[in-house]
Amino acid sequence: MADIWLMRHGAYEGHRPGYHAPHEAALTMEGRDQVCRSLPLPEGTSAIVTSPIPRARQTATLVSHLTGLPIVATSGLLAEWRAPSIVLGRSAETYPPAYRAWRARRLANPSLRCEDGESLTDLHTRARHCATFLHHTAQRHGPLLAVSHTLFLGVLTRLPEGPAAFVTASRTPWQFTELRLLPVHRRAAPGLQRPVQ
Repeated sequence: MADIWLMRHGAYEGHRPGYHAPHEAALTMEGRDQVCRSLPLPEGTSAIVTSPIPRARQTATLVSHLTGLPIVATSGLLAEWRAPSIVLGRSAETYPPAYRAWRARRLANPSLRCEDGESLTDLHTRARHCATFLHHTAQRHGPLLAVSHTLFLGVLTRLPEGPAAFVTASRTPWQFTELRLLPVHRRAAPGLQRPVQ
């Protein structure tokens, strides 16, 4: 089975701890420098897939330009967790009461959504579909680089934890442009068709 390398995008405009970035937040010059320092990629990497959100797409485009590797897919399956619009552009100290209430209940009821946000169950289901998509893409193109976002990548690498992987992911740092190999889970989550090594 071809390796699948996961990369978080580079630093973006407005970033600070606990901040829910608006989708249009773009890479900064520091983010572009981080991408350059992240190279070379692991040997044998032959193609790139990316989230459509600008900071990830810009990261993937810069990697493609610097390495000559093609971007073979841009997929919403790789997008960051869809935070409710009431928290976009906000940090923890300014979260509204509705979001604070959702956070208190999200593990007890992982299918619960906060307004137009994605539930933990929705996110986990998307991550399972994304794992299948990445494996099929790697079968077609060989070892793959997937550029995405910290919370989503955290859930993707912890599929056996179920929807609660969101909480673990939110507490586990994933540095800008850090590369990690997608693990092969021996006991896949329900509904995930994934070959075992």
